[in-house]
Amino acid sequence: MNASREAKTEEAVKRMKMLGIFSETIRQFQEDGKVSISEPPFGAFFWAEGLDLDRILGFEEKYNALVYVAIRSHTTIGKIDSFLFVSDHPEEWEMDREDIRHRQAIAYCFNYDMPDCSEMGAIGVASTPAAGLRRTW
Repeated sequence: MNASREAKTEEAVKRMKMLGIFSETIRQFQEDGKVSISEPPFGAFFWAEGLDLDRILGFEEKYNALVYVAIRSHTTIGKIDSFLFVSDHPEEWEMDREDIRHRQAIAYCFNYDMPDCSEMGAIGVASTPAAGLRRTW
């Protein structure tokens, strides 16, 4: 079953609220479709633009998904953007919300330094002092 963009947006807003994301970031996503990147070290949000936005839109098109936020991390294996998204499978959404309640999520992780190592997988998430997100594992 294919979910509409409106249904995915509604689901994304629920998840953003569960994650405690800054209310203005949620509003901009809901009203204007703006995807933000939570930047280290404090998790302040910046709109995805240029190549960052192109990567997000490419992921959305390939997987028929809706990215609602990206978490930027600087790791021992390089700079990584983790895209939190709503899939095209509503039957999975309750399980995804349960994961978020446990401070984890399925994300697509784009590796800037080794793009061939980019992959889908589970990550840990935590709130930051700026009502943003950081990846914990």
